[in-house]
Amino acid sequence: MTMASIDAESGPLGWGAIAGLAEAYDRLDVPLYRYLLLYLLPAVVGFLVTVAAAVLLPLPLFIRLPIPALGLLVLFAAVFYPKLVLEQERGQLENRLHLLITHMTVLSTTNIDRMEVFRELAKEDEYGALADEMYRVVQLVDVWNQSLDDALRRRAREVPSKPLSDFFDRLAYTLAAGQQLQDFLLNEQKVVIQNYVTIYEGSLENLEVMKDLYLSMILSMTFGLVFAVVLPILTGTDPTVTVAAVITMFVFVQLGFAYAIHTVTLYDPVWYQSERITAAAEPAVRRSIVVGGVLAVALLVVVAADLLGLGGFSLAALLPGVNGIPLLIEAIIPITPLLIPGLVVRRVEGEIKDRDGEFPSFIRALGASESAKQSTTSAVLRDLRKKDFGSLTKDVDNLYTRLAMRIDTESAWRHFTADSQSYLIQKFSEMYLIGRQMGGSPKRLGELISENMNEVLQLRERREQATITLIGLLYGITAASAFAFFIGIEVVALLATMSVDLSTNGMNLSGLISTGNYNIPLIRFLLLLVVLFNALLSALMIRTVDGGHTVNSFVHFVVLAWTSSLVAVLVHTMVGAFLRV
Repeated sequence: MTMASIDAESGPLGWGAIAGLAEAYDRLDVPLYRYLLLYLLPAVVGFLVTVAAAVLLPLPLFIRLPIPALGLLVLFAAVFYPKLVLEQERGQLENRLHLLITHMTVLSTTNIDRMEVFRELAKEDEYGALADEMYRVVQLVDVWNQSLDDALRRRAREVPSKPLSDFFDRLAYTLAAGQQLQDFLLNEQKVVIQNYVTIYEGSLENLEVMKDLYLSMILSMTFGLVFAVVLPILTGTDPTVTVAAVITMFVFVQLGFAYAIHTVTLYDPVWYQSERITAAAEPAVRRSIVVGGVLAVALLVVVAADLLGLGGFSLAALLPGVNGIPLLIEAIIPITPLLIPGLVVRRVEGEIKDRDGEFPSFIRALGASESAKQSTTSAVLRDLRKKDFGSLTKDVDNLYTRLAMRIDTESAWRHFTADSQSYLIQKFSEMYLIGRQMGGSPKRLGELISENMNEVLQLRERREQATITLIGLLYGITAASAFAFFIGIEVVALLATMSVDLSTNGMNLSGLISTGNYNIPLIRFLLLLVVLFNALLSALMIRTVDGGHTVNSFVHFVVLAWTSSLVAVLVHTMVGAFLRV
């Protein structure tokens, strides 16, 4: 009896979670004893060392307490790493399952053998773990001489994904009963899409839970950081150490949530994934990245010269009417040119989404016209290109031009998908092309692809709404955190300037307030690093959820950084105007 055979549905509360963890350990690529010896045991020892350090080190309690927390974090990671690996594998199988089954259906409608369908799918590297599963099925049939239904049943017992396991089981039963692969897959389409919708909606619901947890954790860490800034004024401890300790925990918490959001978000990219052909939009994107990068480096040199006072240079002197630029603003200036590539990619991404919306109607019309006219794709496109397909019209016209010039059909379609820059158009166009090359019915192919893509586009609209909510949440947290961070240090700076007056009052209160240990510029610099790190992680989380280009995150990075800096300057101005006498 293996560890994975434990029944997850029976037993006491929490037994299912334990059984799931046991299954993950059972599926490890390395022997269990090796993992326990080389990974888990060192993590346990490290945790015990951190506990001993927290007990024995001569440091204040609020500095010693986070030390075992870091050891516990490492131990937690070592214990649950196999579970994370298993979940990643399950996600890789389920993220593209609807595309693979649609692709399989397209191939099944052609004039090829059913084993050839699995061989073709095994060659598609884009499907990742799913392609590996197709290859294993092929190996069981070709090398081990098993029947296709027996091979499918065997893999159904091994795969960690329940939707894929159920699909293999149903397919094996149907093939054993004598039904044709094409008939089964055509009837299976609604089930497959419904399963994908369920998985997609579950991912969005998990994202909502993660947003609530993120909000509560970041607010708690913000309170802790403010506490670390203000408390040493009463205790006399080194505030730099306390602030650095809390900042370290803040960084770990944000990294953990960024990874968690990456884990719960389904793989559904917007952009074209192949590098075989250069797309028309790529030169403009590359030029914008070069321009933005050169300007950012140039501004970094200018700001560095101003801060270091090289040659008596002053950035404020270049701006008429400006007496001085706050450090928090000056530090953000070099990253501002990153808006240029970010905005260019954002514009291109909007065009890609427009083309995605037009493609289902185009492919349906193309398939129906080819079936009705019993003609080639080039002849059909001669009339079809005159119709309005919105932002896709130019790409359709270019496709006709390439086909009319007798360019290889496969190359012409690959250029079409590259020009569209769309991942969905790339995958579904490849399916249509392969189906036509192998003798499939154009009308049936067009209708099948159109229906499946429309379902995916509807799910993407829900994801876009979830992304908008996440953006609002992150911007709100960023502004609130920046306000809390800098109000604390400004109050401390104010008390530091008032300490002399307090000591000369009738009652000697100077002993109650200890500001001598504060290095205000250094703490401000540490808070600035936290602000920039928060802006970077928040921008990457937004990009993970919306499935867009990495460069698109530059826009949110710059805007979030400016938001934090402006809030910090506003806090400084408010303290100066209302509290300083």
